[in-house]
Amino acid sequence: MRKYLLLTLSLLLAVNAKAQEKLILLNEGMWQADNGRVTYFEDDHVVSNQWFRDKNGMKIGDTPNDIIQINDNLIAIAVNWSNIVQFIRPDGTAVAATEDIPNNRKLCSDGQYVYVTSYGHECLTTSGYKYFDKGYVAKIDISNFKVVAASEVGYEPEGIALYKGRLFVANTGGYAAQEAHDYETTVSILNAQTMQVEKVIDTHVPNLYGKMSQCGRYLCINSPGDYYELPAAGLVFDCQKALDGDANCFVKFDAPVTYNCTTRDGKFWAVGSSFSYLTGGYESYFLTIDPATVMDTQGSSGISRSLPGTLLTDFQNMDQPYGIYVNPYTGYIYGTDASMFENAGYLYQWSPEGQLLGKYKVYVNPGHFLALPPDGHFTGVERRRASHSVKEHTCYDLQGRHIEAPQRVGIYVNKGRKYVNR
Repeated sequence: MRKYLLLTLSLLLAVNAKAQEKLILLNEGMWQADNGRVTYFEDDHVVSNQWFRDKNGMKIGDTPNDIIQINDNLIAIAVNWSNIVQFIRPDGTAVAATEDIPNNRKLCSDGQYVYVTSYGHECLTTSGYKYFDKGYVAKIDISNFKVVAASEVGYEPEGIALYKGRLFVANTGGYAAQEAHDYETTVSILNAQTMQVEKVIDTHVPNLYGKMSQCGRYLCINSPGDYYELPAAGLVFDCQKALDGDANCFVKFDAPVTYNCTTRDGKFWAVGSSFSYLTGGYESYFLTIDPATVMDTQGSSGISRSLPGTLLTDFQNMDQPYGIYVNPYTGYIYGTDASMFENAGYLYQWSPEGQLLGKYKVYVNPGHFLALPPDGHFTGVERRRASHSVKEHTCYDLQGRHIEAPQRVGIYVNKGRKYVNR
């Protein structure tokens, strides 16, 4: 009887135990194929590779390419080629969809508004249609999911981050080969309240493409170059110096940071992929970046070609690395392999120390991550301090919240074979 009671108690505890690892993964699918999917992963197993459809009885759409958590009860997903920003609850159920931002790209939020970059040239706002020669940033009020403002930035804007009430937008000019303009080299700085451009920083580095990671005042920005003569590169960008008018507000280094994330000790990890049409091949880079040291030394130190544990070897053994991410709540590490871009890819899980724990089959082109808080409280991330000395210890998530462990990053570069798919 005693053994029976103990077994029953153990089973009850197992059933009632809350998952610590709760991960949402966006699978882009194939561009223009309308086969994007959402994977939901718990602890050590894939719960579903079509989670959004399971919950809502419909597809997520064509090419989902960014995801953020806004508050305890709301998540936003940018679905690029379906031209919608989909809002869901943490349990996966759909709440609303904003359909007025064509060719949307990346997201950030201050908890009241969601800010979205777009390659498009028009946007329906509450005051009517707005038309732009270049790309723009749209502002969505989450109280009614309407676009209340939009402001022009550079051609084909990509990554967006919030720091001290300002939006930092990386412009790519990524359609330079198809439209009558050059690659962009600028970061636009907008006042989030007024949506007016206050500054434009010229980095002299072309094509600032992909998701930006953020830790406090620092951004990690990728440049794939022009895929021909102009080589790929990376940037550490100091938002505070930019606001102060310091011309030395960024440092360029000669390695791409295609897929990058923020660690829990205030660094960036990056898996870089440099593609050349001249050779038809890729060159890979694996980096740990200490942004404070990079800025303090103007790039002479602070960058090492390494990753912890078995990450470096595991990424080198992948067919096509497609994302890297650290769960800010638990420290567990995730990465994805897109394989041949047309077949199901894989999700990798590592311990906080970097030891491989498992490899899981997901769907086509898996690349964008969001960890859910184990206790359900979005702002309940434990505070941690960076191991190195920096002037400002507080980190911000991509929504601008003060958390010493950054909330999330997801990385997006949709490339395959002999084309760059935007």
